[in-house]
Amino acid sequence: MIEYLTQFDNIILLGLLASLAAGLATGVGSIPIFFTKDIPKGLMDVLLGFAAGIMLAATSFSLIIPAIEAAGGGVKAAAIVLGGILLGGIFLDKVDAYFPDTNLLKGPGQNHDNMRRALMFTLAITVHNFPEGLAVGVGFGNGDIANGISLAVAIGLQNMPEGLAVALPLLREGLSSRKAFSIALATGLVEPIGGLLGVGLVQIANPILPWALAFAAGAMLFVISHEIIPETQKNSSSKAATHSLLLGFVIMMFLDNVLG
Repeated sequence: MIEYLTQFDNIILLGLLASLAAGLATGVGSIPIFFTKDIPKGLMDVLLGFAAGIMLAATSFSLIIPAIEAAGGGVKAAAIVLGGILLGGIFLDKVDAYFPDTNLLKGPGQNHDNMRRALMFTLAITVHNFPEGLAVGVGFGNGDIANGISLAVAIGLQNMPEGLAVALPLLREGLSSRKAFSIALATGLVEPIGGLLGVGLVQIANPILPWALAFAAGAMLFVISHEIIPETQKNSSSKAATHSLLLGFVIMMFLDNVLG
């Protein structure tokens, strides 16, 4: 009995550390902002397009497909994922409606749309990171250490460009590099919370996992369509941003399939 409890404690520790490492990768990805402060609008559009491509691929291959698999496949699984996606999109839509109509840095009426968009993006990434941590924890909690490590590596690599995508808009809106980095890092720190839940309560987390993954997918799709893509299509750099989106999508698709 004591040996079993010791082994269980080790699995919990491994799951927590692996999900923490994956979450910290979000902060690592935002480190370049300490070396780049003056970013042209065209370059920002291209970078946001790349981030949108990464998010679309992550939504498809890291969230929706695993959600269907976690729910057991078939019509029931498709219905669960459908419901989760709609709930995630509706949630972000309602949150968007309650954002204050002011710029948090410059006061009422000054560039508030850009700050609101940046905060919505940050919230979506945070919501998206929780079920990823949950998935890592469930991988370890099921006793499949290799699968848990593989998931953590894949998610960590995915989180790096997401961290940069969170930090850059905040930097553009006037936040210091330190604050933008701290916020990007914080979005990833929900992953060990999900990881601890997944590995410690695997019997409870398994039924929750498809709903959580699908919910995050819906939140991501809402932000990609409503906030990020329209922002990249307002200027002459729109076609370059579209090309960048395609590049981000195929790179993330490759990483998800090779590492997942």
